[in-house]
Amino acid sequence: MKDFFTIIGGMGTMATESYLRLLNQRTPAHRDQDYLNYLLVNDATVPDRTSYILDHTQPNFFPNLKEDLEQQSLLNPAFFVMVCNTAHYFYDELQAVTQVPLLHMPRTAISYLKQHYPNEKKIGLIATAGTIADHVYENEIKQAGFEVEFGDETIQPMVNELIYQDIKEKNIVDHDLYHRILQQMHDKFGVNVIVLGCTELSLAQEKAPEHPYHVIDAQSIIADQTIVLAQKLRAGEVIDWSVAKNTYLGK
Repeated sequence: MKDFFTIIGGMGTMATESYLRLLNQRTPAHRDQDYLNYLLVNDATVPDRTSYILDHTQPNFFPNLKEDLEQQSLLNPAFFVMVCNTAHYFYDELQAVTQVPLLHMPRTAISYLKQHYPNEKKIGLIATAGTIADHVYENEIKQAGFEVEFGDETIQPMVNELIYQDIKEKNIVDHDLYHRILQQMHDKFGVNVIVLGCTELSLAQEKAPEHPYHVIDAQSIIADQTIVLAQKLRAGEVIDWSVAKNTYLGK
């Protein structure tokens, strides 16, 4: 297979499935051959990212992802997409494992935010406790010139319930809970734009989009950018990664 990319997924599997649905639904295709060439690594055995970030005595997820990248690099994909925001805790170390460009989901999302909402002052952020603790989104948002609003002690437990108890454990999306989180971030904390910094939250957005709030859906955005890059490959264009660095890649 030529002109393909590799998806590093399974964190979790249902969120990865959501990414694939978006990717395939949005690809302008009228026949089998119009769809994109890609390989999916659904590594469901990667240890929980948040558990390790909050407590380094817990299993480290880096060795699993390092092995995935090393194995897939032998096949020479054009680029990698890692569909887990929290796993970007080890972005620099993972990119150092391979010469193949690894797209940076948080950076891509905040680049979109800056382009589409340049006049906002304060941006809401909801994510796993691990992503909040590792500051990956907080740093990107601040570097883009915005303030960051996390809500108060009532928000994270609701976010955790939606991500872990509902989606990961029961494979359901509680529409009311998701909408209540967004409403509280908007009404109580005064943010007009809310970043969804977890792929399970992106799944919630896919399944329950019927709300009036502005969200930055990182997984949706990276799916669109994946299509842009993959179509360039299909057209025989050479991707200048030095130009794309500020949008797609880490520093």
